[in-house]
Amino acid sequence: MPILAGQIVTAGQLNRLQPRQFSAAATSALSASTTYALIPGCSLTLPSTAATAAWTATGVFDCSVTTTHTTNLMVGRLVVDTVAQAGLAVHAMDTLDRDTVAMLWSGTFAAAGSHTLQMEGVISSAGGAGTFQIYSGFTVTVTETV
Repeated sequence: MPILAGQIVTAGQLNRLQPRQFSAAATSALSASTTYALIPGCSLTLPSTAATAAWTATGVFDCSVTTTHTTNLMVGRLVVDTVAQAGLAVHAMDTLDRDTVAMLWSGTFAAAGSHTLQMEGVISSAGGAGTFQIYSGFTVTVTETV
């Protein structure tokens, strides 16, 4: 909704014009398995006061390969209100190493209210071992309409 000339603007409208930023960081490491699991501490519950609030998220996954495998991948994803988002942070497990991989996501919330966002990690198939270390985390910016 636009602000029109001569309109009296409310404090609530002005508050929604300012983007809000939220962050979460891992509180402990996640030994990855072949089933997606929450990276401990990488979960946010945040409010939106208007439907169709836009959000952007940047996720950073600290991947440590402990057993190499030529075709396995360490994969990180973002889940918003129980829906896995398109786009994955991917790290090949063909070398015994530790790397940081990142991914950018964006979308809109379908309704006003409370929303839960979380980062999850997995290994693509059995045969290798890896850990998402404590330097993993993400930042979300929410921009609402007036």
